[in-house]
Order: sequence, then structure tokens, then C-alpha cells
Amino acid sequence: MQTTTPYSQGGMQQPLPNATGVLVLGILSIVLCCCYGVVGEVLGIIALVMARKAKALYDSNPDAYTPGSYKNMNAGRICAIIGIILSSVYLLFCIWIIATVGIDALGNQELMQERMKEIFGQ
Repeated sequence: MQTTTPYSQGGMQQPLPNATGVLVLGILSIVLCCCYGVVGEVLGIIALVMARKAKALYDSNPDAYTPGSYKNMNAGRICAIIGIILSSVYLLFCIWIIATVGIDALGNQELMQERMKEIFGQ
């Protein structure tokens, strides 16, 4: 005789909602960190918010969800943290370049070379 458990429909575990979405956004936050840092930051923050909600849902009833979906959510959370860190570093680097060289030199290669020679004293 098979009994159904009260934690899910039909007695089977279900995947954690948004676990795959958190993983995808976390990976994209790493891949897109080179888009001036902004895109990676946004995707990483969205992934962290989604991961926090999914973790709270999992912690309230861990038997209702598959362990694999929890691992995917956790991996996505870690990727999101790495993506936010990389994006922040790249954003700070872009701000430093603009502050040092100037926005007008970014579009003019000769002016960029001239400013770089001034910076490095050559």
C-alpha cells in the first residue's frame, strides 16, 4: 500500500521554483560582467534575490523539493556572488580609466596614446 506524503502533490518531490532561473542568471552575471560591469551587477543582484526567496521556501519544507534543484539554486547563488564581484571590479576599472584618461580620449586613439604617455611618464 502506497501512502502519499502531505508535502507535495501525489507524494513526489518537486523541483525548487526558480532554481534553474537562479543558475542561469548567476552564470550570465559572470559572462556579462564585461559589459561595463552594469549588466553583470543587475543580473547578479536579481539572482541573489531569487535565491534568497527559494532558500526560504526550501528551508520551510525541505522534504518537498528535490536535492538537485537545491544544489542548482546554491550553485547559481555562488555564481551570482562571483559575477557581482567581477562586475564591481570591472566597473571600478572603467570609472578609473575614464577619470584618468578622460571620456574624449576613449574615442580617439591618438589622444589615448598621448594621455597614456603622460600618465606613465614616457
